[in-house]
Amino acid sequence: MEDRPSLQYFLEPQQTFQRRYEALRAIVVDGQSLRGVARRFGYRVSALKSMACRFRADCRRGITPPFFSPTVEDVPLVNTAAQIDTVPNCQRSPTGGS
Repeated sequence: MEDRPSLQYFLEPQQTFQRRYEALRAIVVDGQSLRGVARRFGYRVSALKSMACRFRADCRRGITPPFFSPTVEDVPLVNTAAQIDTVPNCQRSPTGGS
């Protein structure tokens, strides 16, 4: 079955997070070269290499990369009343004039 719009969604992503996800997936899962992936998704090789290094470091630390917007299930419940009453501790700048 030919479904060009759906195929194009994955092969030519337009949104930044999805493009980043597809590029990293091509490197990590498919084992594609940095140069080929950079050309395919419109990145510089140096930028893609940096992105891949940060991605791997985050994974080692157990940090989930922010490829998609969090859902209600992903957001922990917090006491909003406590947040409203909390005033941030703002320190004055050591330089004059502010």
